Amino acid sequence: MSSNTFGTLFRFTTFGESHGPAIGCVVDGTPPLIPLDESDLQVWMDKRKPGTSRFTTQRREPDAVRILSGVFEGRTTGTPIGLLVENVDARSKDYGDIAEKFRPGHADYTYWKKYGIRDYRGGGRQSARETAMRVAAGAIARKVLAHRLGKAVKIRGALIQVGPHQIDRKRWDWKQVGKNPFFSPDAKAAERWADYLDEVRKSGSSTGAIIEVIAEGIPAGLGAPIYGKLDADIASALMSINAAKGVEIGAGFAAAAFSGEENADEMRAGKKKGEPVFLSNHAGGILGGISSGQPIVARVAIKPTSSILSPRKTIDVHGANTAISTKGRHDPCVGIRGVPVAEAMLAIVLADHLLRHQAQSGL
Repeated sequence: MSSNTFGTLFRFTTFGESHGPAIGCVVDGTPPLIPLDESDLQVWMDKRKPGTSRFTTQRREPDAVRILSGVFEGRTTGTPIGLLVENVDARSKDYGDIAEKFRPGHADYTYWKKYGIRDYRGGGRQSARETAMRVAAGAIARKVLAHRLGKAVKIRGALIQVGPHQIDRKRWDWKQVGKNPFFSPDAKAAERWADYLDEVRKSGSSTGAIIEVIAEGIPAGLGAPIYGKLDADIASALMSINAAKGVEIGAGFAAAAFSGEENADEMRAGKKKGEPVFLSNHAGGILGGISSGQPIVARVAIKPTSSILSPRKTIDVHGANTAISTKGRHDPCVGIRGVPVAEAMLAIVLADHLLRHQAQSGL
C-alpha cells in the first residue's frame, strides 16, 4: 500500500492497523543533537488518546510511545527515529456484523474496490487510530522548530464549532482550551456542546466539527512558489486527516465576499527595519505561498463519524441491498480528538519548510 509517507526533508512514514498488534512510524530528516526523550512525545499523545471523557470513544488505549532508534544519550543522532505504540484494547468481535457490509460515508467501499481486500476490524488503515503516530511525529517537529527558532514558536489548536454550534470569538481565551474536554476557547460554548453531544451520543448518532490551528513565531520566508507553496502543503496535510472534508487558510471562503479594500492586509513600518506591522491578517500569515511573519491560521472541517448505531441503507460485498448498524466504541464527534492531530500536521509542515528554506537560503 503506497502513500504512507508525508514530507520532503522532514518526513515520516506510518504503519499498522487499528486492531493490529501495534501502530508506529519512522521519522526521517530530524537534525542531530536535539534533546529528545519519550516524555517529550507523551505529553502530546495524552491529548489525543481515547477514553479521556464521555464525549470520545471509550476504547482504553494508554498510547504509550516507545522510541526504538535515532536517539542516543538523550539526543537525536540524525538517523531515522523509530516510534512504536502497542494496541492493548482492541475488540475485533464488535465488527463481525459488518465484515461484508460497507458503512455509508466510510472508506470501506473504496478500499475494497482499490485493493480487493479490507481489514474490517475497526477500519484497519482507514481508522483514525493511525493519527496517533502523526501526533508523535508532530511532537518531534515541534522540537525541531524550537531548536532552530527558539521558544517563541507556538502551535495551538482549538475546536471552534461542533455540529451547528459555534463559539463566540469575543470570548476566545486560550487558557480555557485545556480546561474542558472539547479544546474549546469559549467556556460557555463548551457547556452547550456537552449537552448537545450527550443527546447525539444517546441517540447513537454523530456530528461534525471545525478545528482552527494557529502557529505563532514563524519567520517570514518559509514556502516557495509555485508548486512548493506553504499554504498548499498545509492544506494537503490537514486534508489528509481522517474525516477532513474542507480546509481554509486565513479568511478562507469568506474572502470571496470581501472587496479588495477589505481583503488587503495593509502594512505600516515596524520598529525593526524591513519588517512591517500588518493591520489585519486575512491572508492567514501566507502571501504567494510564502510565510509573511504573521500568525499562520488554518481551519479544517471534520465530517460526522460514519460508524453509527442508526440503521442505514447500504450494500454488501456481493452487491445485494442490506442495512447496517455499527456497534462498538466510537467517537460521537471525531473532531474533538482531531485538534492535537491538526496541530501535529501543521508542526510537521512548518518543520519541513524550515529545513527546506535553510537548505536553499542557508539561513
